[in-house]
Amino acid sequence: MIKGSCLCGGVCFETDAQLRPVIACHCSQCRKQSGHFWAATSVPRAELRLVRSVTLAWYAASDLAERGFCTGCGAFLFWQAKGSTDMSFAAGAIDGPTGLQIAAQWHEADAGDYYNGGPTEAAVLHGACLCGANRFSLAGPMGEVWGCHCRQCRKTSGHFSASFDADLAQVIWAARSVRQHVSPKGGIRSFCPTCGSGLTFESATETSVEAGVIDNPTGGRLTRHIFVAQKGDYYVLEDGLPQVD
Repeated sequence: MIKGSCLCGGVCFETDAQLRPVIACHCSQCRKQSGHFWAATSVPRAELRLVRSVTLAWYAASDLAERGFCTGCGAFLFWQAKGSTDMSFAAGAIDGPTGLQIAAQWHEADAGDYYNGGPTEAAVLHGACLCGANRFSLAGPMGEVWGCHCRQCRKTSGHFSASFDADLAQVIWAARSVRQHVSPKGGIRSFCPTCGSGLTFESATETSVEAGVIDNPTGGRLTRHIFVAQKGDYYVLEDGLPQVD
């Protein structure tokens, strides 16, 4: 039996069906909603049981599919093509070992330029959530980006998060409609209540912006991985960057 949930527990699911190998999707829509890129397995929809769904909402980003997320914590959980009998769900939301591996990478041409280092001339960064209810700008370049593999980031992003330090007081909002989830240790995650896109994180010691929501060239570079002791078992980090347990 495979069980999974969002971060706040408002959405819980289970299945005993055979899981498809994981597919990592770098399309702009998955990048916006997850804050980095999304990794999902799938089962027949009839064999995925929603044990709890009080905070589950759906957003149709196109005519092709719907995206399910938690309105309590912003976790990006489900993707279903219209007319399909299968349901994709986030590998990062699974509790415990998955026994899976990433078998394919989709839409790599849409990957963020910060994966491998973006241009240094990014003087201003422009970002937005998937639905456009949140639009903002801030001074660039993005600089160092950290990949976080902690349980909380796995649950909310569906894979692992990528963010960069920013002074949130200097963010200029053209449109803003956010909901916030406060972790047990006081960390505040802001996300869009309409489409579920993760936007910012605040704690007593740091403030950051999700790298995947930036639209233009960033001048950023992924430089290290943290909390790798909590990462999912379905992927291996092979980029040679420093790793901190």
